[in-house]
Amino acid sequence: MIRSRAGEAARTGVRKSGSHARAALSYLADRIIDMAPRVPVRDLTTLRRQFPGLGPEQLADKLVAGAAAASSTVGAGIGAAAMLPVPPAMPTELATEVTGVAAIELKLIAELHEVYGVRPPGSLKVRSTVYLSSWSQERGVDVHKPSTIDTALGGRMRRRLRRQVMKRTVRNLPNLMPFMVGAAVGAVMNRYDTRRLAAHVRADLRKIQVPWDELPTLPPLDRPENPPALQNGPDGPDDSDSSGKAGEEPGR
Repeated sequence: MIRSRAGEAARTGVRKSGSHARAALSYLADRIIDMAPRVPVRDLTTLRRQFPGLGPEQLADKLVAGAAAASSTVGAGIGAAAMLPVPPAMPTELATEVTGVAAIELKLIAELHEVYGVRPPGSLKVRSTVYLSSWSQERGVDVHKPSTIDTALGGRMRRRLRRQVMKRTVRNLPNLMPFMVGAAVGAVMNRYDTRRLAAHVRADLRKIQVPWDELPTLPPLDRPENPPALQNGPDGPDDSDSSGKAGEEPGR
């Protein structure tokens, strides 16, 4: 009888833990969806002005290096998205890290689309949803094929986002270890994951790349309201909001 009650209690505890974990992941996925339109993105003109003399591949390399360096610091508690509330049953450090790295990688994906000349059409909200889809699938988006653009924040995307959040959460669990050993391991994992994501996205975008001298005049990117403060990479501060020249023709 005692053994039976103990077994039932254990099963109940497991079910409750699983329910809490799902609730935490759902919360994080929703927060990332809400945060995506607020991530500041530099357009091609701004990027070329900030990194003069570089071609597309060199510029993309710079962006990836900066994002990888930034994501590796988030685990040490210096990252973005600390303004988000903490979901139930999830440590503060882990929640901050997952959302902070997501913001850095969403920015990287958006700016890689700019560099390769394939900015998704539509409003800020539509573009943000495209980048969320790219992030959750770890693939570039072919803006020339509308069927590949998942702009509906329905159940399918939310499930993909939860899987992505789960993967990031599991991989970053070492950050909760004491004596800073886990933080060092987590920094290496974050840097590796960001570089791997970028490699997948770049491989897809190269297939549909539009040369800079063939791009039409592009309108300015919408400036997001209340953008999160992202960690700077090794190449200096982000000046995505520092100039009113964001809409000029890239070749000028």
